Amino acid sequence: MSQKFIRNFFITSGLLLLLCTLTVVVFDPFFQYHKPLPGLKAVLTDKEYQCTGSLKTFDYDSVIAGSSVAENYNNGWFDQNFGCKSIKAIRSYGATADLCYLLDIAFAHKELKYVFYNLDPSALSADPETTYALTGCPMYLYDDNYMNDVEYWLNKDVLMEKIPYLIANSFMGDYDENESYNWAQWKEFNSDMVLGLYIRKPSVSEMKPENYYEELLHANLNLLTAQIKAHPETEFYIFIPPYSMMWWDNIYREGDTDAYLYNMEKAMETLLGFENVTLSYFQNDREVITNLENYMDILHFSPDINLYICESLKKGTHQVTKDNYMESLKDMRSLADEIVNKLIKPYEDKIKVDLYDH
Repeated sequence: MSQKFIRNFFITSGLLLLLCTLTVVVFDPFFQYHKPLPGLKAVLTDKEYQCTGSLKTFDYDSVIAGSSVAENYNNGWFDQNFGCKSIKAIRSYGATADLCYLLDIAFAHKELKYVFYNLDPSALSADPETTYALTGCPMYLYDDNYMNDVEYWLNKDVLMEKIPYLIANSFMGDYDENESYNWAQWKEFNSDMVLGLYIRKPSVSEMKPENYYEELLHANLNLLTAQIKAHPETEFYIFIPPYSMMWWDNIYREGDTDAYLYNMEKAMETLLGFENVTLSYFQNDREVITNLENYMDILHFSPDINLYICESLKKGTHQVTKDNYMESLKDMRSLADEIVNKLIKPYEDKIKVDLYDH
């Protein structure tokens, strides 16, 4: 093999690698280096790969933070109702540590007017450590070290799939940039879906002590309140979403009802102590949670409910205060008891039972 051939081979290979790198950097489908090029849309469909980049490079002044139930919000609803420019900070699990990690990125790059924070009940008893690395997220996209981005630059899927997908959705489809990470388009929301996906525990576990998750509760509240304290100029709209009555049946059978209600009481008590927090509670919305036509499974509700929540935040119809939060929780306790003793009965013949429950 001649030296000329070897030299040409390395020159050609180097040029190809450089071309691949430049193509990725220019189009940047994960938005690590810049917002979308003029004429291209902000096509956000891969939250694990795009969320951190968009928080670093996009133009916005408000954040919609939450779990998978927050993905179906249309950003424009918040923009129109609150006079802001919003972007999503989404983590499917919705654990407090993960969402606070994303908020750290947002606050490092922007001065935020609002944080619209979806507080899932399970987040109060979750591990207060981030889960990104543990779940295989591409950590080279989560730091500010461009030197380890070679996995991004020379990625066949990025070159052959993600960039064409970005271009196609920008020019050929009807992709709505406000529907970032939205997964509802091809889903069905009705009682048949809920009953088909709910595998019920046949036995009822002994009820846990109400302070069973106390240590985790305080750790997670400390993470969230640290964000609130550090940014007194930002208004935090924190809201607890309405899971279906089947979810309440499930936690009753797991022995978690008392502990979850206790967690919520302590969370409300803590969060209501901050002037820059507006707290709203949707769990005891009887009309919503007892109507299984609103749901896909025991907790994921339709975009109609997402819109209902957004409009309610603006109107203040579900707001809790220091004066009424205990009344709201008392009402939820009563409704939770009614669910397991009465409202669930008409569905029991249709609910699948976990045959492997011990």
